Amino acid sequence: MMWRFYEPVELFFGKDSLLENGKLIKSLGKKCVITTGKSSKKNGSLDDLENVLKQLGIEYEIYDEVKENPSFDMLRDALSKYKGEKVDFIIGLGGGSPMDFAKAFSVLLANPELKVPEVFDTEKYSKMLPVVAIPTTSGTGSEVTQYSVITDDNGNKGGFGTAFTFPTLSFADPKYTVTMPDHLIMSTGIDALSHAVEGYVSKRSSPFVKLLAKKAIALIKDYLPKAMENPENFEYREKMMYASTLAGMVIAQAGTTVNHAFGYPVTTFKGIKHGQATGMFLVETLKVMSEEAKEEVEEAVEVFGGLDGLESFLKEVGVYKADIEASEEEVKTWAERTSKAKHLAVTHGNFDFDKVKRIYEEVLLKKLEK
Repeated sequence: MMWRFYEPVELFFGKDSLLENGKLIKSLGKKCVITTGKSSKKNGSLDDLENVLKQLGIEYEIYDEVKENPSFDMLRDALSKYKGEKVDFIIGLGGGSPMDFAKAFSVLLANPELKVPEVFDTEKYSKMLPVVAIPTTSGTGSEVTQYSVITDDNGNKGGFGTAFTFPTLSFADPKYTVTMPDHLIMSTGIDALSHAVEGYVSKRSSPFVKLLAKKAIALIKDYLPKAMENPENFEYREKMMYASTLAGMVIAQAGTTVNHAFGYPVTTFKGIKHGQATGMFLVETLKVMSEEAKEEVEEAVEVFGGLDGLESFLKEVGVYKADIEASEEEVKTWAERTSKAKHLAVTHGNFDFDKVKRIYEEVLLKKLEK
């Protein structure tokens, strides 16, 4: 048996982890850009970060225009403001979108000859500015992965990830997640669950990945409903952030499967949050994967008592509550794209066009609670 584990991020986890360890940021340079959204002003994370940077004497600019599902146009806008300036590093503060944006932005600043779409082509560059990742949600695990997902000019999600696109430093403080609303607790939690389950059954999985995934899955099963019912309970938020970080480590090694590709168009074109969109298809895609990897699938969902138990859990937390109207032509277009997704390289089972189209129809027409 041979396997590899590469996780070069220096991670600090726990309450006040940024305040107590933020002095390490000083080694990265004298000026940075903070990429974030508007919520960082509400959850206290931006205040904490600004205090740390001021104490360290680090000059900073705030780019707070990062919206959900960041796009090429957002990157162009940020570049128009900061390209050519002396920027030493980037801080991604927020959910997966600001952290993913920070990675893409850092690549483009470090490689000014690149056109924005070329950020997806990792053979065209070999460096980026250092990135500090500070999550304020419990779902993407982007603080410990090399991946960045960006929406292209055609409205399709794409991404990149290679050995040098991991963050340098990450500070995961559960207190920043306490202000998340219920729907975001659910969606981000299901995103983490999908990461853990998909990583477990991935063709790139390993014994160590499976250990991490099992722990993350069990934590989410126990604590996601509790966090939704008692959103101000710090222990529940801490357990969910722990699960999310573990699940991020899982996909950093094993990647995500075609299940993620199923959810992308539902998010991009129908406005369903990424984690919820991914969770909608999890049971049906696992059924297909089990035709080739029955043991792995059974082990991954064992804590739920099987696929039926997983489906009951997803229903309980509200994953299938979505009113989506999709035309036959839209479903056909989505199926064509998903049946050719790069994720298939690590996915067990046959996901040809007809099978992918059937899964879309099964979920959108039968499973959703309008």
